[in-house]
Amino acid sequence: MDTSHSPPFNYTLSCNSSESVPYTARQVIQCVTTLSVLTIITLLTVLGNVLVIASIAYFTKLQTPTNAFILSLATADILVGLVVMPFSMVKAVFGWYFGRIFCKIHSIMDVMLCTSSIVNLSCIAFDRYFAVCYPLKYRFTMSRKRVTFLLLICWILPALVSIVPLVLDLHVIGLEDSFEQLDSQDCVFVVNIPYSVTASIIAFYLPMPVILVAYAKIFLVATNQVREIAARQQGMNLEMIQQNSSIRKERKAAKTLGIIIGCFLLCWVPFFTLNIIDPLLGYQADSILIEVFLWLGYLNSGLNPFLYAFFNKSFRRALHQTQILFLLISFC
Repeated sequence: MDTSHSPPFNYTLSCNSSESVPYTARQVIQCVTTLSVLTIITLLTVLGNVLVIASIAYFTKLQTPTNAFILSLATADILVGLVVMPFSMVKAVFGWYFGRIFCKIHSIMDVMLCTSSIVNLSCIAFDRYFAVCYPLKYRFTMSRKRVTFLLLICWILPALVSIVPLVLDLHVIGLEDSFEQLDSQDCVFVVNIPYSVTASIIAFYLPMPVILVAYAKIFLVATNQVREIAARQQGMNLEMIQQNSSIRKERKAAKTLGIIIGCFLLCWVPFFTLNIIDPLLGYQADSILIEVFLWLGYLNSGLNPFLYAFFNKSFRRALHQTQILFLLISFC
């Protein structure tokens, strides 16, 4: 979600082949390494989300309300891998060669798809919260109409955050002089403070507490349920449960939720923190630091299939039963 690119406009790694100065060995290694890492992240994102989409589309038993959100998440993430990452990779390493019009289109898709991915994550957390904490009310609460409504929110809200302000150039109000300095070979998403703060709040700082609170409550309810069930089945008191194998389930649940939350925060907190601070400080952030934080956010789209789908036994069983993984790798 490239909303922090702003003056002074120097955001590439000097790998442009048009430069007359010969490359040093260090520059070559830097360019090849950077390009390789970004390519791996892009391929990981595309292939992982292809598997998720194929599994849900093929297996009717996977077509549940929760997996509807996972399918929406995978759709947003695979579009990040197909539409956003390749051009961001070229821009980061070599510079921008696609013109100003496509630069605006790319920026719109970047903001919209990354925001959609994060909003989908909050809907998944919301869905699981009701499934675990209110199992008797879950079927009524997460009806087909409500799921459809939430899915629409996952796409309409990001579209409003990205398409409307960028088409109307609301993001450059007050920065017109800086915007006019750009030529056709620059693709810098110039943003003013109001847009940077507003977009960051909608895209991250509102969904983040939903995710954190939902998973915290899920963990508390799940651990209490495991202890109560184990106590009833084995006639033990709660203190003796610590010696029981059920404690391993608690630790596994805590580990899984910890990984999910940890990856989400690790990937997006640096970018959205800088995204607000940098405009307030006069756009002084180092260009390489901005690129690293941006690609950390992109990496979340590559990790999501493994965190939300492949950790699920039903998904893993489906992949093994039909050999979807083998077929996709063979055709690739």
